[in-house]
Amino acid sequence: MTTSRRDFLKTSSVATGGLLMGIALPGAVQAAGAVYTPNAWVHIADDNTITLISARSEMGQGVYTSMPMLIAEELNVDIRKIKVSIAPPNAKLYGNPLLGGPQLTGGSTSVRDGWEKLRVGGAQVREMLISAAAAKWKVDRSEIKAEDGMVLGPKGKKATYGSLAAAASKLPVPEKVAIKDPKDFRIVGKRTRRLDTPAKVNGTAEFGIDVKLPGMVYAALVQCPVIGGKVKSYDATSAKSMPGVIAVVEIPDGVAVVANTWWRANKASKSLSITWDEGPGANLNDKTMPEGTRAAAKHGTALPLKAVGDADGVIAASQKVIRAEYVSQLLSHSPLEPMNFTAHYDNGKVALIGPTQWQDAAQNAIAAAVGVKPEDVTLRTTFLGGGFGRRIDIDFIIQAAQISKAVGKPVKLLWSREEDMTHDFYRPASVHNMAAALGADGKPTALTFRMASQSITGRVFGLPPQVQDPLMTEAAVALYDIPATKHDIVKHAAGLRVGYWRSVSHALNAFANESFIDELARAAGKDPLAYRLSLLDKAPRIANVLRLATDKAGYGKPLPAGHAHGIAMMEGYDTFMAQVAEISVVGGNVKVHRV
Repeated sequence: MTTSRRDFLKTSSVATGGLLMGIALPGAVQAAGAVYTPNAWVHIADDNTITLISARSEMGQGVYTSMPMLIAEELNVDIRKIKVSIAPPNAKLYGNPLLGGPQLTGGSTSVRDGWEKLRVGGAQVREMLISAAAAKWKVDRSEIKAEDGMVLGPKGKKATYGSLAAAASKLPVPEKVAIKDPKDFRIVGKRTRRLDTPAKVNGTAEFGIDVKLPGMVYAALVQCPVIGGKVKSYDATSAKSMPGVIAVVEIPDGVAVVANTWWRANKASKSLSITWDEGPGANLNDKTMPEGTRAAAKHGTALPLKAVGDADGVIAASQKVIRAEYVSQLLSHSPLEPMNFTAHYDNGKVALIGPTQWQDAAQNAIAAAVGVKPEDVTLRTTFLGGGFGRRIDIDFIIQAAQISKAVGKPVKLLWSREEDMTHDFYRPASVHNMAAALGADGKPTALTFRMASQSITGRVFGLPPQVQDPLMTEAAVALYDIPATKHDIVKHAAGLRVGYWRSVSHALNAFANESFIDELARAAGKDPLAYRLSLLDKAPRIANVLRLATDKAGYGKPLPAGHAHGIAMMEGYDTFMAQVAEISVVGGNVKVHRV
């Protein structure tokens, strides 16, 4: 946490606007009675409904379960009794300090950010309920305990949390509360079934693609085949004559067909005749872009990351030097649920419903795009049918609001799969140049690492070119003990828009590092596992992970003819991991049998 617990509790109690608050819960979760809240995360209704307001979006990673676990642990209730609603835009309350403050789900930060604040929030409520019961029964607090949604007192006295919620919410928020010692955990760290699985299985879970509103119409959008291109002119005569078509709307990103069903809108969109100004992107191709990145790796301005000793000097004087280049391609996010959002512009106000990873940015961007105040934009976050970083960007949300304003109706914009694949913010391509000097024992005496790639943070947050992008350097410095090393990064704008993609730069850098270690082991005539372990004396945790993974996988034991084991390891977002892959080569192609 970036603030002290005292400051955090002060902020949370002030920001909720007082100690008693009858409110309507955001999202689909509603309680039958009045709702009371002593902080921004825990709401208890007088019908004993407990609701967690989750600051992070659910896109399959499990915050619908992990966040309630933290609350339930301190409230001493069955996790299945806690309902969940995703928070509305409010960066002051629900900002992510681990990412600099925006209300953003990403970077594997949800549990790390909520670990203390949600447990404190649950403990606050627990203690306030006990104090309310003590005052009601006129007994000492020490004679009372809160358990399983009930407050239990002497001589059989008991009351539900909900029946005490109104009185509890009028009490001062305790600044100091005891949270459980991990040895006393009954929920956290224990195997728990996900809370969202039943709804996702029986079809009641609401994803953006499921949203329905009274009077809603549907939009299909045609964007320039070259990203960044604009409409020169278009002829919609044919589209307008097709069944169900309500309107054809030009917006900055393309031409949308609006109809009474999405299939009709999509079908009509294919009959549009559009002349495009393809813009500077028209000159990009899959030959010149890698060539440009490769040239940048050799001649571009390098931003130093870490240097130990004189790696260049050792390599220059060495008798045995191994060099390698690794190239990673652009990748689409390709979530199962294509980009979509529902928007309703009405008399200067905008209601938004759909899947997003960044609520406050969406609210502000849509307000600017359609000319309203941010406070006149409401947003309800549904389940995300995959995010992986793609739904940090908000282009499709802006488009939905612009189309709704043009037609004066609630509009669900749904991209086709083709639009989704061809208009992504892609994982950047990269080129890694690696070199190492090997000593007489085959171990590296020096290693140099250079990665050239595009800075996503430069695009999203305006990070200056001369400042190191921490989301380009993840896993760049591996955990191996090598006497002399030099790591640096070259930023190179290859021309195509890029975005945060699952694991961001870990996948790029770990691929290069682990592949190179394999090549060094081969050059030294060593087993890849033994070679790695010989370089991990100062990193016992990852060494233990590597031993455990290889042991469980049966590394080194006989395999079917033509099969082989490969291994890799890395640290990312404070998690240490290793993998063993069993593969074979069939007709020149690698086949993965098991990981």
